[in-house]
Amino acid sequence: MDLRNCRKCDRMYGYDGIDLCPKCRNDDSAELKLVKDYLYDNPGATIKKVSEETGVEHSKILKFLREEKIEISADSENMILDCERCGTPIRSGRYCDRCVNELKSEFKNIAQSMTEANKPKETPKKTGDRLFVADRHKK
Repeated sequence: MDLRNCRKCDRMYGYDGIDLCPKCRNDDSAELKLVKDYLYDNPGATIKKVSEETGVEHSKILKFLREEKIEISADSENMILDCERCGTPIRSGRYCDRCVNELKSEFKNIAQSMTEANKPKETPKKTGDRLFVADRHKK
């Protein structure tokens, strides 16, 4: 098992694919639950209001939005997130739908070209016009 230090508290833990130790992960889950519960009761709340009422840091709420664990309501005018690729306002995540589709298409094209490059090349067909060394040495 790979041992690493937690990104948040610097404690050592058995790495399982996530950069947080189990305690910090539980803390994050508890904060996410607080935010979700508050937003369930107050659907149009701003990030500042959610942060003040729940005690969860503003940056942590933005992180939840980027990770698509929560999203800004469709009727909200507070579009505080922008697509990291084109700058279009988005409700959650890192990219707008248009950029996601473009990236998928680009990755698909790259994967296809890599697959084609890894295919074994056809060897030219052998013909009967060859010189045999054994024939030269017979005299």
